[in-house]
Amino acid sequence: MVRDLEKENLQLKRAVDELSILNEVAAAISSTLGVEKITELVVGKCTKHIRAEQGAICLVSEADQTTPLKTFVRTQDTSIRGVPYHFGISLTGWMLKNQKPLLINDLSTDDRFKGIERDSGNIRSLLAVPLKLKNKMIGVLCLFNKKDNSDFTSEDLRLLTIIAIQSSQTIENARLYEEEQKLLILEDDLRTARNIQQALLPKTNPHMEDMDICGHYVPARQVGGDYYDFIQIDDSHLGIAIADVSGKGTSAALLMANLQATLRGQASINPSVRDTVSKVNLMISRSVEAGKFITLFYGILDSKNKTFTFTNAGHNHPILLNRDGNIQTLEKGGTILGIFGDTLYEEGTVQLKPGDLLILYTDGITEAMNEKEELYKEERVIKMLQTNKDISAEKLSRKIVEDVLSFQGNLPQGDDITLVLIKT
Repeated sequence: MVRDLEKENLQLKRAVDELSILNEVAAAISSTLGVEKITELVVGKCTKHIRAEQGAICLVSEADQTTPLKTFVRTQDTSIRGVPYHFGISLTGWMLKNQKPLLINDLSTDDRFKGIERDSGNIRSLLAVPLKLKNKMIGVLCLFNKKDNSDFTSEDLRLLTIIAIQSSQTIENARLYEEEQKLLILEDDLRTARNIQQALLPKTNPHMEDMDICGHYVPARQVGGDYYDFIQIDDSHLGIAIADVSGKGTSAALLMANLQATLRGQASINPSVRDTVSKVNLMISRSVEAGKFITLFYGILDSKNKTFTFTNAGHNHPILLNRDGNIQTLEKGGTILGIFGDTLYEEGTVQLKPGDLLILYTDGITEAMNEKEELYKEERVIKMLQTNKDISAEKLSRKIVEDVLSFQGNLPQGDDITLVLIKT
């Protein structure tokens, strides 16, 4: 009779303890916390009530179901310093394959992890249950080494399974919410970058005697670093620039703004194309962060003498198609901006005659790719110039853009498309 009462009391105490931990976990995960805080609370409650030395939640990446996305480890005993990486990968892999609870009280003799036990550090025993939603495993809840060298029991495993079921939806909701917030921040960053970029581009095309000049810009979905500009130096001299800033987003847009301010400032006081670009490079190299750079083509168009003097700082070579059908690329210059501050640049001059056509462009045109992984390349640009040389610069620029987009087919536009056309 006494033994029966003791047994009932023990069962009642265990039931009360289970209700207590489930209520604590429910209260913890019902709060509006981030993924890390929720997992920390769940692991902390589990290690305390089941009396484990260590606990961890491994969340599985949606993109790669073979490796953990993140591992949150909360150690309850200083003798345990975290789940060893290779053992964590093996355990997660086993759980992904079998997707069922796991109880091991002597890891050294368990055939399922034979050969990996020496990489398991001080782990002697473990409990592991899958975190599942609609038959999809989103992670693993693990406990390691029950205190006082005692064994994990089937009751421990049952309780951990209940907690995993209770926690899975909340953890997934928190993860999805965090991903949504990151996307909102990214979209805001892209919106800011687009606004900066659009504000830097010319609002109208310039008008010069006997010249037809047009700039055209088509942004990609991801904000790139394309830039073009017309700088009116005096009535007969027009500075023309086209550039591609490394990177995307706000950082690229701010670097572009820096380039425009520096270039315009130098162009207004320096009649030399070569010296202007050299000084721009010096200033950019002093302020640009490591790994960032700019390709730039800059020239001055002289409407009286019908000359174009230029220097090319690592940019795509502009193409000059003269009235006789001959092709010339404008290559003279030097290295990209922002790498070496003391770079000296060469300059070249071309004589423009009636009927000549000059195109400046970025790699969003020549490196546009179709579904066969073919590139648009310079040859197609030249063909477009040759077959449409008699129409206006505005109409020709639109035709080129339409041809590039048509060439890509169903593939999304991968980079900004930017060009400047000069007809004489």
